[in-house]
Amino acid sequence: MLQQALTWIQNFGALGTIVFMALYVLAAVLFIPGTILTLGAGAVFGVVWGSIYVFVGASCGAIAAFLIGRYLARGWVTQRIEGNPKFKAIDEAVAASGLKIVILTRLSPVFPFTLLNYAFGVTRVTLRDYAIGCVGMIPGTVMYVYIGSLAGSLATIGTTQLSQEAQSMQWAIRIVGLIATVIVSVYVTRIARKALQDNGLEQN
Repeated sequence: MLQQALTWIQNFGALGTIVFMALYVLAAVLFIPGTILTLGAGAVFGVVWGSIYVFVGASCGAIAAFLIGRYLARGWVTQRIEGNPKFKAIDEAVAASGLKIVILTRLSPVFPFTLLNYAFGVTRVTLRDYAIGCVGMIPGTVMYVYIGSLAGSLATIGTTQLSQEAQSMQWAIRIVGLIATVIVSVYVTRIARKALQDNGLEQN
């Protein structure tokens, strides 16, 4: 389905770029993985413009999902954690270092993009920090768009027909993601523990 949409966009000219970004926003809100769209952007638009279009679409989609999560789901979640001081302390810790956490989680593939958008919406991370934190998507975006550009055509997107260079790029993404995952896990654990200690909730 997404490949068919990309083929249509490819043949639609300049307006296709707007349609592509709108499609990316819709995918983010509807929990549809954007990998095919990101790879396809490389084949359709090239590395530079493809990366720009993906970043704009993904960022707008992430912010839209964040706002939906904050204003439509936050009340429901808050009611269920209200009265639990540990959740409150952790939420305060995330709010205090929101920008760093958003950037680090964006670098890590362990945290699903679409789910993460809504998850941050029910924390106290500010919209400003969340929006700025989208820059953490740039390295992965550029690398995946580049891999898509190596495919040469939309027909090979999403298949195992990847060149050795593309496979090397995938390994680079995995390594960067692993490093980011370790960093964010350690960092979040430390600030959460500190928040619990500050609130007298840390158990020895």
